[in-house]
Formats: sequence, structure tokens, C-alpha cells
Amino acid sequence: MGFPEIRLRRLRANGSIRAMVQETRLSVDNLIMPLFVCEGTGVKSPVGSMPGVNRFSVDLLVEECRQLEQLGIRSVLLFGIPDVKGDHVGYDDNGIVQRAVRAIKATIGKLFVITDVCNCEYSEHGHCGIVVSGDVDNDLSLELLSKQALSHANAGSDMIAPSDMMDGRIGVIRKVLDTNGFSNIPVMSYAAKYASAFYGPFRDAADCAPQFGDRKTYQMNPANVREALREVELDISEGADVVMVKPALSYLDVIHQVKQNFNVPVAAYNVSGEYSMIKAAAANGWINENSVMMEMLLSIKRAGADMIITYFAAQAAALLTKGER
Repeated sequence: MGFPEIRLRRLRANGSIRAMVQETRLSVDNLIMPLFVCEGTGVKSPVGSMPGVNRFSVDLLVEECRQLEQLGIRSVLLFGIPDVKGDHVGYDDNGIVQRAVRAIKATIGKLFVITDVCNCEYSEHGHCGIVVSGDVDNDLSLELLSKQALSHANAGSDMIAPSDMMDGRIGVIRKVLDTNGFSNIPVMSYAAKYASAFYGPFRDAADCAPQFGDRKTYQMNPANVREALREVELDISEGADVVMVKPALSYLDVIHQVKQNFNVPVAAYNVSGEYSMIKAAAANGWINENSVMMEMLLSIKRAGADMIITYFAAQAAALLTKGER
């Protein structure tokens, strides 16, 4: 049986019926807000390539977190921008992220704080691990990353999120957490992190562009999907509680395959370049910013993401609380 007996437009006739048959729903609960924390007091420094995104000193970061909580956002992901760089800076117990976590937890106890574990923001060379003879040494970097993860846990981080893409780092981090009394803290692995051109604005925000070469020896080839599934499988076997695909928009197929193949929560990172493209097009009057933003986030959810890390989190949350999807 087909047309004219079957008319699919009957289920699109008005807002009520469209809502009843909607297959995918985006919720504020799905959103995680990335935040940049820097040294100083009273600092709110705009990121030029990311309109609406700022670097905050710890005091103003706490105020920003209060506002996010009022919007219904339950979780933030912190990136630190230190004044002084060096391989040891990331695991300093009095480091910028560690102080930010303690300040948030002291004032907004219910906010779920995820901390990025990597070396690119803390090193002068801008690479994600320890550099030896012009290349990132995988195994030496594992010790550095495990120290950083432990320092974040000691500061009160609710979830550790390693973004470095070193082989074996999930197992090493899981072991150091477990042996130091933090077996209850989950690990969200940047499991399939691609060597993407969409990261440019983030590198401006976090001051972490590589000072030589690129990250293609440890981040993934954008052409590969089967390799992503191997990365995810290995990270799960090492103890990852959540796996992430990054970027999101150009990798919806990867998100979908990860969700179909593994029975773990899947996160997707709606990265800086995806954010800035929408902001730029909207500023030129070429698109409706809110409509395109919500359509994009819905597509990421539809692909299979359980949680979405996005710079649009506050903007989307404001619309979702008004019932606009």
C-alpha cells in the first residue's frame, strides 16, 4: 500500500503531532560546557576567533559556572592556560586547573567537573607529551599524564579526560587512580581523536599550537573508521568508562559506528572550528544561528552521542528551557 492511502504528511500537520512522533530529543542533560581558565584575578579575556568564548581567571570562572548551573547545565570541561610553561606544570598540585577545581567544588558542589589531561597547554613546544629528538615519546609521556591525572583527582575532579592520544594511557591512568584511592572516578577517553583542521580556534584559546611539525603521529587520520573502532576497543579494555569521538560534525559516521559496536556511553566534541564557522556565517547574515546550532547538535545526538561537549552549551540550554528544539 502506498499513496494516496498512505500520506506521511499527516504526521507533520502541526507542532503537537510533530512533537509526539519525534524520534530524537536533545536535552540540557546531554550538554557539557568547555571552559578556559587562566591566571590572574578579575580576568575575562575574549577569544578573538571564538565569538562569545572567554578565558576566565579562577574567581570569574566560578561565577560563570554559577550561571551555567542556573541554566541547567550539569557539567563543565576545564582547560588550563598557565603563565609559565614546562612539562612539569600540568601536574603541579597548585596548578591553574587544580586551583580552579578546588574553587568550583568549594562553592558549587553539585556541578560535575571534568578535567582535560594533556600536555599541549602546559608545554613550550605545544605537543601532547614529552618531546625527545623532535618526536613525542609515547612511554615517557605516560608517566607525565598519570601524574597529571592524579593531581586532578586530588584536587577534586569528578572525571578525568585524557586527550593526548598516547598508546596505553588509559590503562596507566586507571591504575594510578585505583592505587591511590580514586577507583570511583571515571575516565572519559578521547578515544578517536582525529588530526583535524577544525581545531584552529581552540589553539588560539588555549595557546597550544605546535611550535614545530604537527600531531599526525599520534592523532588519527581523518580517512580511517576501522582504526577508530580499534582505538575505542583498546581504551575500553584498559578501563575507559566513556569514549569520545572528536571532532563531531564531520565524523557523525564514526559516532554512529562507535555507538552501534560498543555498549558504553559515547561522547562527541563539537569542536572550536565547528562553533566558529556557525558564528561567522551568522554574523554575515547567511544563516539563522540558533536554528543551525540546534540542528547541528540534534544531528550529533541522532548519530549516537550520549553527551555533547560544545561551546554552544549555554546558548542551547537557554533555548531548550524555553521548549525550542
